[in-house]
Amino acid sequence: MSVLDNFDQWKNFLSDRLNQAQDSGVPNETINQLAYEVGEHLASQVDAKNDEEAILRDLWNVASEDERHAIAGLMVKLVQNEGNR
Repeated sequence: MSVLDNFDQWKNFLSDRLNQAQDSGVPNETINQLAYEVGEHLASQVDAKNDEEAILRDLWNVASEDERHAIAGLMVKLVQNEGNR
């Protein structure tokens, strides 16, 4: 089973990677840029495995570049907030 098969697993995976990056001293700007690049890859190369991923892909595909950066930043914020609960 892939982490992409279940949205909660995907968020947990992202949260773990985010924590590793932050613990290693990676700047937030770099983390957000990496999130943007992951979003670009997923939207163009990976089939959505669940409804949440399909919605994110559809939003990504209609968004401007600035809006895509905002979506990526919001995904980072989402997994940060989930880890703080």
